[in-house]
Amino acid sequence: MGTTADRVTTDKVMADLRVLATDMEELLKATAGQTGQQVAQVRARAEESLTAVKARVAALQQTALAKTHVVGRATDDYVHANPWQVIAAGAIAGLVLGFVLTRGADSHP
Repeated sequence: MGTTADRVTTDKVMADLRVLATDMEELLKATAGQTGQQVAQVRARAEESLTAVKARVAALQQTALAKTHVVGRATDDYVHANPWQVIAAGAIAGLVLGFVLTRGADSHP
């Protein structure tokens, strides 16, 4: 399982790739009327790159969805197998949070 930093990085990369794909689509539309051998070659390479980026983003999304599904299933199985432990952990977390919040409110005049 990845850390929070890994997820933020993956999310950022995916967002950046989406922006790149959008910008490339706009560029391709803007240069659609341009003629010439060099422009045609650059457009062809850009279209290939755009297709590859879209495929990578789709693969990353599928991988993230699959991992989320696996983690969700494991959590559900654990909660069903250990309901009292989960309830106890939730209660302890609530007590600690309540203590910290109450303590913080008492320290301010």
